[in-house]
Amino acid sequence: MSSIYFDNNATTPIDPQVREAILPYLGDRFGNPSSGHRYGEAAKYAVDMAREQVAGLIGTRPERIVFTGGGTEANNTAIWSAISSAPGKKHIITSQVEHDSVLKPLRFLEDRYGYEIEFLGVDGRGRLDLDKLSDSIRKDTVLVTLMAANNETGVLWPIDRIGSICRDNAVLFHTDAVQMAGKVALDASEISVDYLSMAAHKLHGPKGVGCLYVRRAAPYTSLIMGAGQEEGRRAGTENVGGVAGFGKACELAGKFLPDYKKKITEVRDYLEESICTTIPDTIVNGDNYSRLANTLNVSFRNCSSTSMTQELDEKGVAVSAHSACHSGDLNPSHVLTSMGVPETHLHGTLRISLSRMNTRFEVDTFLEVLPGVVAKSRQGFAV
Repeated sequence: MSSIYFDNNATTPIDPQVREAILPYLGDRFGNPSSGHRYGEAAKYAVDMAREQVAGLIGTRPERIVFTGGGTEANNTAIWSAISSAPGKKHIITSQVEHDSVLKPLRFLEDRYGYEIEFLGVDGRGRLDLDKLSDSIRKDTVLVTLMAANNETGVLWPIDRIGSICRDNAVLFHTDAVQMAGKVALDASEISVDYLSMAAHKLHGPKGVGCLYVRRAAPYTSLIMGAGQEEGRRAGTENVGGVAGFGKACELAGKFLPDYKKKITEVRDYLEESICTTIPDTIVNGDNYSRLANTLNVSFRNCSSTSMTQELDEKGVAVSAHSACHSGDLNPSHVLTSMGVPETHLHGTLRISLSRMNTRFEVDTFLEVLPGVVAKSRQGFAV
């Protein structure tokens, strides 16, 4: 069997046009963008152009974009900036299903500095109760940080409405949009968001580069200090090749966006219906109506996620059990646990995430082998 990659929520293959955009900055255009000569000017031009391309994808001005080393740094910077703006306020609202790049710094603040972190739950479809969010905001709430799209289930949250709630209560709002960017149209000026995180490698760009959108009036404190790069907001010489690739990836994502949802949804729905029809005792995790077009999270009764992912890998198919940062973790997903997925299915989950590069033929090939893999896992589970 040829290799099939269905783990695009972990990372995406680099688009060939993105690779071409990066290569010059690994060769003759090696200058430092802070240098005043022609080499530096060529590098600075690449960074400035990429900033415009990234800003264009989310409908904002280039100066609102701060380049970072990825989505994790962007999330940490947003949290740091918010708490530094009001040290007397020590209440933060988040959810139980956030990525660890949000949960771990918040738990650090809780353990080390006495912050009170309120973790909102979700219902069985992964949805958030906005009334509960509104009721949870207090006078000492310094930040609400809630993701735009869940990395495991693909469930989308109404960040425009969340932003309005926060704005009405004069509370800073950060959203981790790493999974949403490039898959759903975003307009930062329309969603009342103060901070928004993105990562290049989730939209066919390179790893190790991302950005934080910062609203003009939002407080900002540098997480990484040193020289004056990024207008003094993020020290360290810019990753020029990575930034150039990020910009190109955002430009391409914008071009594909008008047709993305329809094309990907058709393939995903065909895959979902085929799995549910041919494999008994299967449940789909997540909201049917508000979900990323590329994401299918499915649980099989009395199966092992580990055995299935390994068996599929041997057959040339790459999927995951949950977030890539937990790929070696035998514990069940904290997202699915929060959603109340039954114990009979919790340990037998696969996350199948597509990209615009996947084909119907690949899906059909995958469907030929999946029933046997599930059956084998169930036999092992019974033993």
